[in-house]
Amino acid sequence: MGMIQLTKAEEQVMQYVWQLKETVIKDVVDQFDDPKPAYTTVATVLSVLEKKGFVARRKVGNTNLFTPAISRKDYTKFQFSSLLKNYFNGSFPKMATFFARENQLDIEDLEMILKQTEEELKNDTPKNK
Repeated sequence: MGMIQLTKAEEQVMQYVWQLKETVIKDVVDQFDDPKPAYTTVATVLSVLEKKGFVARRKVGNTNLFTPAISRKDYTKFQFSSLLKNYFNGSFPKMATFFARENQLDIEDLEMILKQTEEELKNDTPKNK
């Protein structure tokens, strides 16, 4: 099954599930600012997320515990790829240019981004054996 786009409500609940790692409905409700959504609303969203394969549910006594079934990193990668494909014809330079213009970045900002990216990539590469 391929990954699918979440609705805004689903993504918001999912962000809290990722943050809490293992949670019950009440703890998710408590994460929201006032006015908090109804317990039943959050329960319904979690049920939908379970059907979509984003959360796993396990029963402990009378309590349902929810854990992420898809990592935040994997979903972020999916969202980013979709954005790149759907809005920038798959061109990362076009997207970078768009964000640079929209955020009025100057050359120093871009050089700092490049340096940080190089550092991140160095840290992510597997160590040679």
